[in-house]
Amino acid sequence: MRNFLAVSAFAISAAAGAFTPSAASATTLTLCWAAWDPANALVELSKDFTAKSGIDMKFEFVPWTNYADRFLNELNSHSKLCDLIIGDSQWVGGAAENGHYVKLNDFFDKEGIKMSDFVDATVVGYSEWPKNSPNYWALPAMADAVGWTYRKDWFSKPELQAEFKKTYGHDLAPPKTYDELMQIGKFFQGRNVDGKTVYGAYIFTERGSEGITMGVTNVLYDYGFEYDNPKKPYQMEGFVNSENAVKGLEFYKELYKCCTAPGMTNAYMTEGLDAFKSGQVAMQMNWFAFFPGLYKDPNVGGDKIGFFPNPAVGKTQFSQLGGQGISVVSYSEHRAEALQYIKWFANPAVQQKWWDIGGYSALKAVVEAPGFPKSAPFAPDFLKTMGFVKDFWAEPSYAQLLLAMQKRVHDYVVADKGTAKEALDLVVKDWGKVFKDDGKI
Repeated sequence: MRNFLAVSAFAISAAAGAFTPSAASATTLTLCWAAWDPANALVELSKDFTAKSGIDMKFEFVPWTNYADRFLNELNSHSKLCDLIIGDSQWVGGAAENGHYVKLNDFFDKEGIKMSDFVDATVVGYSEWPKNSPNYWALPAMADAVGWTYRKDWFSKPELQAEFKKTYGHDLAPPKTYDELMQIGKFFQGRNVDGKTVYGAYIFTERGSEGITMGVTNVLYDYGFEYDNPKKPYQMEGFVNSENAVKGLEFYKELYKCCTAPGMTNAYMTEGLDAFKSGQVAMQMNWFAFFPGLYKDPNVGGDKIGFFPNPAVGKTQFSQLGGQGISVVSYSEHRAEALQYIKWFANPAVQQKWWDIGGYSALKAVVEAPGFPKSAPFAPDFLKTMGFVKDFWAEPSYAQLLLAMQKRVHDYVVADKGTAKEALDLVVKDWGKVFKDDGKI
């Protein structure tokens, strides 16, 4: 899952300790993560580790709103609080280059842990730095991506089905394309359903951390947006602001203007969950990590909820990668024990249980098992989505890159400043300055 980043403190300081594991001893490990349902599941799962190893576990969980500031500060100050950390995928570059994480290659080789056993996108996204190189700083821990929920009970109403088909010429069903999603959004916008005024869709618009970027990229990717020239790193002109990328940004703004509930000008994960649970919206963009809880919700779960993957534009279909890897903090005084936890967590039986109790495994043996698609109502869409994810920059300067995009996109989509082309031109300019300052262009 992505995090509610408060990135002002991200100037990661340098310091690296060599990997010198000590002999295992009776101790207590502290694992740091965000406070949410999967973390509660990890507490339960970790009881098995303690029973097997004799090593006690403590957990430092903080709300998403404080997660980045808190733990990046811990890393920056070389704190010994966290022995293990489940850190955002975007942290990998800075944490690797500045020595905050233990490099795991030798350990993986020694223990027979193969990165080829994990979903490819999660290895690139959570573990590798530099990207697409065999240098590993984390074990994929919590696979995640953007998906959608919808009100299956509303979609199945005969009178709504008949009206929708008369209007659009096809069945009211989970959208496969963004054009279909727009049609459904407009159809439900301001409609009276079960005596209540409802709205078409919920999408991310939050400005202060990462929200609108994590939302708009799902559309931009499908329209052809690229972060840079695949043949020439950091060459962004004509890729970030291509003609098709401009069309994608224009679409996101139209969807926001036509089909969302009033007042959603600065909304992210929690607001989306609230909007869906309260019966405000027909469709909701959010992270798969929240879908188990929504399915269990007494008011909108069960037979009332359905799921679908991010729509496509033609044959082009992508989704924004979320999720995190688990790393050993280089300042830990209990590295050997922390590595024991990593070894235990990588075990296929542990990974299966992790999925069963509410986590999202990235192990191929779990997610590619024949019975996986039937293991949960959202499992097929999750599996499909993990096959076409893309991620934001993981550069050490990612925070500056992210805040620049947040500002430019929010200014255009929500605040009605300028055109889509102007917004993306400014993103190119902002990013160029960051990379120039970093000596990369």
